[in-house]
Amino acid sequence: MAQGLPMNVQACTIAVIDDDSRVLESLVNLLSSFGYRTESYNSAEQFLESGTLSRIRCIITDVEMGQMSGLGLLQFLRHGNCTVPIIIITGKPSEQSEAFYRESGAVGFFRKPVDGDALVKLIGSVCI
Repeated sequence: MAQGLPMNVQACTIAVIDDDSRVLESLVNLLSSFGYRTESYNSAEQFLESGTLSRIRCIITDVEMGQMSGLGLLQFLRHGNCTVPIIIITGKPSEQSEAFYRESGAVGFFRKPVDGDALVKLIGSVCI
């Protein structure tokens, strides 16, 4: 296990949501290499319908997806008083980037290609 990671890494299940299968696979492989359990979803709707929210310790979601965007998922979960940390990733940053998503309740924001080291460090700090 990599140095500096919390001892309970294996108890932390992370949902990765992205409609780009290459990004999804890349993030799952990265997190798995650090000992995290991952569950991957092609859409926000697929994640919500899975019924797995209760065991998820962190969510990584793309912004630009089919019907429900990553922002839509973030807002839906926050309105439902869900406190699971949510990290937003995007390949198309806009003017309402990092500050906007943090004000909306995200714990982190990354542009694609995602800085893997920074992402793992952030996950380690929120999956306590």
